[in-house]
Amino acid sequence: MQGSATVVSKKFPVILGKILLRWVFTKADLVFFIYRIVWYAFYARSSMNSSVDFFESLIDEDGRFSELNCQEPTQRAPRRRPIVQRIRPQIQAENVNNGGGLSVSPPNTISQRELTTMVSHCYNVPTSPCGSTSSTPSPTALPTTPPGTATLDPNWQATKVTIRDRNAAMFNNQLMADVTFIVGPPGHIQVIPAHKYVLATGSSVFYAMFYGGLAECKQEIEVPDVEPSAFLTLLKYLYCDEIQLEADTVLSTLYVAKKYFVPHVARACVNYLETSLTAKNACLLLSQSRLFEEPELMQRCWEVIDAQAEMALTSDGFIDIDVSTLESVLARETLNCKEINLFEAALAWAQAECVRREIEPTPSNKRAMLGSAIYLVRFPTMTLEEFANSAAQLEILTPQETIDIFLHFTAATKPQLSYPIKARAGLKAQICHRFQSCAYRSNQWRYRGRCDSIQFCVDKRIFVVGFGLYGSSNGAADYNVKIELKRLGRVLAENNTKFFSDGSSSTFHVYFENPIQIEPECLYTASAVLDGSELSYFGQEGLTEVYMGTVTFQFHCSSESTNGTGVQGGQIPELIYYGPTVNGAIVNCNTNDD
Repeated sequence: MQGSATVVSKKFPVILGKILLRWVFTKADLVFFIYRIVWYAFYARSSMNSSVDFFESLIDEDGRFSELNCQEPTQRAPRRRPIVQRIRPQIQAENVNNGGGLSVSPPNTISQRELTTMVSHCYNVPTSPCGSTSSTPSPTALPTTPPGTATLDPNWQATKVTIRDRNAAMFNNQLMADVTFIVGPPGHIQVIPAHKYVLATGSSVFYAMFYGGLAECKQEIEVPDVEPSAFLTLLKYLYCDEIQLEADTVLSTLYVAKKYFVPHVARACVNYLETSLTAKNACLLLSQSRLFEEPELMQRCWEVIDAQAEMALTSDGFIDIDVSTLESVLARETLNCKEINLFEAALAWAQAECVRREIEPTPSNKRAMLGSAIYLVRFPTMTLEEFANSAAQLEILTPQETIDIFLHFTAATKPQLSYPIKARAGLKAQICHRFQSCAYRSNQWRYRGRCDSIQFCVDKRIFVVGFGLYGSSNGAADYNVKIELKRLGRVLAENNTKFFSDGSSSTFHVYFENPIQIEPECLYTASAVLDGSELSYFGQEGLTEVYMGTVTFQFHCSSESTNGTGVQGGQIPELIYYGPTVNGAIVNCNTNDD
């Protein structure tokens, strides 16, 4: 027995060793896993800043431990791609340039270790304006806040309550991006990552590009004809359902919305342009709206140009319009300006065109730049003095044309001219009457230099030309009058003038130097201070709301009125204005030929 016990005791270490060795071989995955944890704990603490780096280090290039469930080799799941490769299948290297853009190299040329290192770099892309109150970043501005910040947390999805929040986190973000846009002209490009699914669900053009019969297979798409800031504005709408427009980029945003057929963004751009439309930018916007085929915006532009033609023609933007728009302006029948002003504007455009083409702006070259547009200027409708002191001496017209136009002015038998001889019709003013009747009573309504004032608002854009006022009820009299139009206490226009009252109950019109643009749903204050015969007619049975066919006026009492004028009665019975057009035609209601 002792001999057998001795043999067993000698064999026990061998048996135990075999058992231990078999366990090690069967549990190799777990042992190696524990070894890697211990190694990381003692030698690689400094590199554990990123949870992605940490778990990536637990997986070897063979993918042996993609399943940590101790399965037998024959039962293991198929080899999975490394985490970083799944996140960024195409981006292999990056070089921050051109305002934070990424330089993309061909795929499958980088090792696992390099991919792991790149995790900490993958957020160095242009700043995402999503959720920021700042404007869209400049294509050449270096970003200050990485757009991937919202997804740095490995559990970032849990912090996003709605699908909109989760989509917004992907805006301008490399995470899971499967397409890259190289946007902007050479030298001003910006690299913008995107996700095909999001783009295709928001644009039929993107859908056809990525999933249609002729789907785009490239992972990099160049868009040289679009401004990066405008492209980001479009993408922000597709990802975040937000539209942030700025005056400097709204036209380029309209272009990109048209290019990729996103009508809601295009409509927002048009509304923005209509709201910011003034005489200073109307001609340039008209030129752009013709290119974009926006008839409603064109109509709004024409309303401003017709009513405030002199201001529009002298604006900086007028000289930048294309020749087709110039011809449309010169041919316009309803322009509310003198012909001499139109001719001077045409010369200014010709001068600028010579500069653009780098040729000397001589009279003959200006005439050549105008081409057939010169024959749209109505020289015979100028006064003789205007023509003689301006057009006749600038050598724009030929000597024979100058002689023929002089003969048209002076001769009984007039020569045949190549220029229109009929004056433009211009705009016909409309008049809003706010009283149903007027009256006078002895010693009741007097003027002693006090202010008559009323507030009003309209539901559509109009252009106020002047006011109709009541005059003397005690015989003919002269009046000195100061009229003003204000908004929020700021004087928009004023005029000091005189008018003659014949003693009747008729109103007498007093005009501003230029029409004043009145925006819808805004309160304006109309004021008049009269000095003359004290006793006057006054209005009664006032209306709080007056419907004028296409425009509705609402009237309110003004705190500036110190002479008794209010909604129910008093002075300023009429507002004289140019109204909106319907299908390109001016609507005239309650007009007066005076």
